[in-house]
Amino acid sequence: MTDGKTGHARYTYRLRVSSTALAALRAEWDRCRWLWNECVAWSKKAYAEGETCGPARLDRMLTEARSITPWLAEGSSVPQQQLIRDFGKSRAKAQKDIKERLPMRRRAGMPKYKKKREANPTLNYTRRGFRLKDGRLHLAGGIVLTMVWSRELPTAPSSVRVHQDSIGNWYASFVVPIELQPLPATGRAVGVDWGVREIATTTSDAHDLPHAEHGNKAKKKLTRYDRMMARRKPKKGQAASRGYLEAKKSRAKTCQKIARQRQDTARKWAKKVVTDHDAIAVEDFRPKFLAKTTMARKAADAAIGATKKALIEMGRKHGRDVRLVHPAHTTMDCASCGARTKHALPLSERTYTCTACGVVSPRDKNSAHVMLVRAGLNPAGVEGIRPPGAPLQEAA
Repeated sequence: MTDGKTGHARYTYRLRVSSTALAALRAEWDRCRWLWNECVAWSKKAYAEGETCGPARLDRMLTEARSITPWLAEGSSVPQQQLIRDFGKSRAKAQKDIKERLPMRRRAGMPKYKKKREANPTLNYTRRGFRLKDGRLHLAGGIVLTMVWSRELPTAPSSVRVHQDSIGNWYASFVVPIELQPLPATGRAVGVDWGVREIATTTSDAHDLPHAEHGNKAKKKLTRYDRMMARRKPKKGQAASRGYLEAKKSRAKTCQKIARQRQDTARKWAKKVVTDHDAIAVEDFRPKFLAKTTMARKAADAAIGATKKALIEMGRKHGRDVRLVHPAHTTMDCASCGARTKHALPLSERTYTCTACGVVSPRDKNSAHVMLVRAGLNPAGVEGIRPPGAPLQEAA
């Protein structure tokens, strides 16, 4: 049963690319990359001369470029048009951030040149630029790719992104419209506080997420590849040796495995939390600043940002009430009486003691309960369980 609400989801599949298809994809990417760099140059020139460079002008630029450049006209116009739109969106976002005077650390940067040896190929096709036939993906321009069908598509896709990762594997990512299927009501609410010792501390002991330390477990292997690359590092102006490239690829494969392990852990935990609770109060924590602290390595291994994203997406996918709570002073407030300490607690102090009401509780558990209070979801029972029929309060 569905509630009639619709959304979009991405379904990604591995591609088996023949030598002929690989040459065609690289040629298509060379045209798109050249076009992107031309847009960057046109944009800088227009900015210097005080002219506008809107979507209409970019479309005219593409038409003129295809008319005077036979090499560009040999490729399909679909990925080129999509690249023009992506460039326009990226430039508009950067201009908006500048106009709103956002801090530099929060601004979206202006589009930059894509270098041949650094940018991974990415081609976007709309519905008229691809089709699925006999289990294969047919792209505009006569490019045929064999797909590894790990699961079936629920509905017909509206677009596809064909891209290559840093290791050299090719993938097809489809955007598919889906109907949201809400889970059965449980009458429970939970608060989530992010940390480094434990990735997530919740108001329910059964739903805490311990630090898996996937990166720390692979540290020995990564160090070995780093040494191999250091010994074989080519001098400036010289081509890299085969041994250097093999060590670099092995390191990239290990990093990719770690990322997938983190993603798998985050999704499984998010599914469990969403299944067992109707409402979730999540700390709107942005761990970027941790990169400048002594906890940078452990914080990066915890992947707080990816875990938070997985929880929010899983909650919205299943129709749960997900509320983001501002993280300011969450470690200083008392979840019982609301009093605030006069000074910030040092990280070494893991127990919160309220000077007003005398409540003593673990620091992270207190912060998790503060999330519930601030979101207006403070439960009337143990483990976030509400009396039958009691409505969830809206956040103030």
